Amino acid sequence: MIRKNTILCFILCLYGMCFPGRQNINTDDVIRKAQMRIYDNPDETIRKALELLDNKQNSTRQKTSIYLLLSNAYISKRNFDESLKYILLAKNLINDTNDKATKANILISIAIQYQQMELFNKCFETLDEAENYYKTLGNTQRASFEAKNYALRGMIYKSQSNTDIALEKFLVSLKYFEKTQSSKPNFANRSIVLYNIGYCYIDMNQLTNARSYFEISAEYSEKAQAKSLEAFALKGLAETYTLQGNNSKALELLLKAEKLSKNIGDLVLDEGIYMLMANNYLALNEPKKYQYYNQKYIENRFEREQSELKSINTSINNQTAENMSSIRVMTHHHRLANIIISISGICIAVWLLKKILKRKRQNKTLQNHIKNLLKEH
Repeated sequence: MIRKNTILCFILCLYGMCFPGRQNINTDDVIRKAQMRIYDNPDETIRKALELLDNKQNSTRQKTSIYLLLSNAYISKRNFDESLKYILLAKNLINDTNDKATKANILISIAIQYQQMELFNKCFETLDEAENYYKTLGNTQRASFEAKNYALRGMIYKSQSNTDIALEKFLVSLKYFEKTQSSKPNFANRSIVLYNIGYCYIDMNQLTNARSYFEISAEYSEKAQAKSLEAFALKGLAETYTLQGNNSKALELLLKAEKLSKNIGDLVLDEGIYMLMANNYLALNEPKKYQYYNQKYIENRFEREQSELKSINTSINNQTAENMSSIRVMTHHHRLANIIISISGICIAVWLLKKILKRKRQNKTLQNHIKNLLKEH
């Protein structure tokens, strides 16, 4: 079964944002409401966030929050190209704030991008950098960041088939989330981690444990009123029934998941649902429904791969631009160094020449003085 990147891990960052400092109360309220619409209508979130960007009075902190909101909304739609664009805009503001929580949020968002694009080394580096900012925060804030950090690391290890290590990271992440305040964002984050733990147990062929975690994940997603997360949990639960040959029960759950995901536009979620539905209809010997959902699966997979390829190309272009900028700076510094060395060399040569000429004049004077003394004697 294909389960690659089948989670909305952006929420780990999105709902960790604490909006430190005093902001415009209306802007803060709109941002929070727009966040919650990501689960069932990311297009609405994007529309609201773009409207907020038109406000010229936005502070640096507010701009950062809006950019991260847009980035996360586009990740939910698997539009990595647009998501990356807003992450880079947020990254450009990181030096404009002294707030450590805001800096850590930006870096966690960037790490999520790298994880989604499978640039795992860059993800680890960015998580380490984020840790430098949040490790001095208060216990509750630090626990929230630690939970996200471990969750992201777990996702990377899971995608690399290091199931034991991934499970260990997810369980630690879950403990940290339990130390944070109970709220819809917290419930959403727990749902995500529980979902991932469920798939770890599937990989370990422990289907009873997997089913238990998927069921709890679905419960938390309902508390968070997160339709997309509930759809993911139901899809995972359906997979346990598929593996046990209970195709009718699996399809019952998948039809619910398909309905929940209708307005979300998550290509990976839809791809996973369609693939499982096709496989179950094939097992039940219903060729027409199999062909229908298999075709939808193929179309979604192609669209997702194109989106990811476009995002990777954008990332490469951005990295190339950064490298060229560094080369130009180095070239400029090298040219400047050459000029300084040349000028210094000329100054030293002139100084030596003056010293030599002065010494020659002194020698000439001394020689003449000696000659005069010899003549006198």
